[in-house]
Amino acid sequence: MARIKVCGITNKKDALKAVRLGAWALGFIFYKKSSRYIAPEIAKKIITVLPKKIISVGVFVNANDKEIRQVVEMCGLKAIQFHGNETPKFCLQFKGMKTIKALRVKTKSDIKKASLYKTDFLLFDTYKKGSFGGTGKSFDWDFLGTQRNILKRSILSGGLNPENITEAVSLVKAYAFDVSSGVEKRPGKKCQRLLKKFFGQANLRGGS
Repeated sequence: MARIKVCGITNKKDALKAVRLGAWALGFIFYKKSSRYIAPEIAKKIITVLPKKIISVGVFVNANDKEIRQVVEMCGLKAIQFHGNETPKFCLQFKGMKTIKALRVKTKSDIKKASLYKTDFLLFDTYKKGSFGGTGKSFDWDFLGTQRNILKRSILSGGLNPENITEAVSLVKAYAFDVSSGVEKRPGKKCQRLLKKFFGQANLRGGS
């Protein structure tokens, strides 16, 4: 089965639906400028009812280390996703936590930055000026090529939806796949029908 991370979770109903469908991880966005922002207090209530096997991911954009640590402790997060302009050195501070560095891809040269980061995973998202994700747009997957050292710890993001996830799983040998806007009624509110269709299509040809 393909590993699926459902990001932009804002309520318990969506979280539990994703879990029932087989989600590998759930993403909670703690960036106040995001339309999918969730307060740590609300995220904590959701995370406490999740099965232990689910990886709860806190998504941060250019937050300082103190803020990140406070939210991690409050919510009981299992992973940290750095989705801003964080440096490789900054990302190394959080020992004992799974870490994900998001890289916004516009050209093939953006992929080269991946080697600088020693995080557990690399998430490749689509570049859009002034935006830190949630664009609903895909980048050219050919940019990732067949670099096994990158693909074995990569999470493909950016514009994934029920119509293209089967192709993505087949063509891109990523470790996992990240979806948010592609299964939404509106920002922060998932569509149960689209979620179910996405998981079904993701596993038509097997996963990574």
